[in-house]
Amino acid sequence: MGTGTTITISGRNGVELLGDLGGPEDGPTVILLHGGGQTRHSWAGTWAHLVDNGYRALSLDLRGHGDSQWAPEGDYSHISFAADVIAASRSMPSPPILIGASLGGISSLLAITTDRTSLAAQAEVARALVLVDVAHRLEETGRDRIGDFMTAHLDGFASLDDAADAIAAYNPHRPRPSNLAGLAKNLRLRDDGRWYWHWDPAFVSGRFGSADETRVSSIGNETLGRAADALRIPTLLVRGRMSDLLSAEGAEDFLRRVPHAEFADVADAGHMVAGDRNEIFNGALLGFVERQSH
Repeated sequence: MGTGTTITISGRNGVELLGDLGGPEDGPTVILLHGGGQTRHSWAGTWAHLVDNGYRALSLDLRGHGDSQWAPEGDYSHISFAADVIAASRSMPSPPILIGASLGGISSLLAITTDRTSLAAQAEVARALVLVDVAHRLEETGRDRIGDFMTAHLDGFASLDDAADAIAAYNPHRPRPSNLAGLAKNLRLRDDGRWYWHWDPAFVSGRFGSADETRVSSIGNETLGRAADALRIPTLLVRGRMSDLLSAEGAEDFLRRVPHAEFADVADAGHMVAGDRNEIFNGALLGFVERQSH
């Protein structure tokens, strides 16, 4: 099983971003970027799989998440997330393959395409892009369901079992874990004896409760559509077939806009593709990553 070291990267405006880096120093570079409300540990199985297969892999906690710094004044704009991705990319010895789920995917797409329209310019940020259950069209039903889940538990949980019950209700197709050690990595036990999600509450209030047009939540499909149209580097789109955030029609439209993109449709997986069907996801991912590393 892959092992690594913990590193810190300076993101936009000096926000400290923490990540796990492993694999041979001369291996092809990969950065894993989790979804909103998750942490770098969401990629544990995929990160270890890449490290074991000879990749120099970094799994990063996004600003305000996990062990990364909470952004001063609640700066969780899409501009800042994208700038953090660029900072992480530049910390690697060569342009990496970016693998982004949900928020991590949106941030990667914007980092690659904003003010970069040529293949050469985009390749300075990333060798290739993997979008995991996110594209330019985000279904309102899925966005609302995520928002309801994240805002429903701001007062924490009395126990890890309560947190596991909430997750099981959100992901009814995934078996409820009997071992809660992994779940503990995504929560913090505070002095009041309650367990709280491992992210800054300001991220949620801005993402789902603010009219601020710089927030990631308010990025329109038109803005993301322009980003998709500009995409030139090799791309893989992975969809969970049971997803309510990325529809089959949304995936088809993305593939029309990005005709060079490859596509993987993972059966029996919802929005949390890597967690739902990690073995199948890893197989599809490694095939693409290997082709982009030679």
